[in-house]
Amino acid sequence: MAEFTAIALQTVAAGQNVLFTETPVYNCNGSILHRQGSGVVDIRGTTNQCRARYKVSFGANVGIPAGGALGPVSLAISLQGEPLASATMINTPAAVGDLNNVFSAVFVEVPRCCCFSVAVENTSGVAIDVQNANLIVERVA
Repeated sequence: MAEFTAIALQTVAAGQNVLFTETPVYNCNGSILHRQGSGVVDIRGTTNQCRARYKVSFGANVGIPAGGALGPVSLAISLQGEPLASATMINTPAAVGDLNNVFSAVFVEVPRCCCFSVAVENTSGVAIDVQNANLIVERVA
């Protein structure tokens, strides 16, 4: 298991990833890899079985930055650079600067000896504010 966070408020441009600046829980066996300050986490299929199963969970406070127009904001957990429709989080803040919480989780199966990249992408089409972002990746099977 590993946990990656970004406590400080960050503005994430449309189509870009949330960046994770802290690693409170570090995975020491090399199956979950992350470079500090990056938005991409690599998960490896290190297993004697056909595949390794991971649970990827993400939660954060999101909103519209100052000067932005009111409307829905969305983030999605992405796999290999492609946002997953089943892991899309949508929220419509009542006012610019208001932050609301979003959460999603997904299971990812990585074939033996393969490596997949996981990220959280801004799918809104406009820049959004993200604060207290928390990504947990845990090997479940």
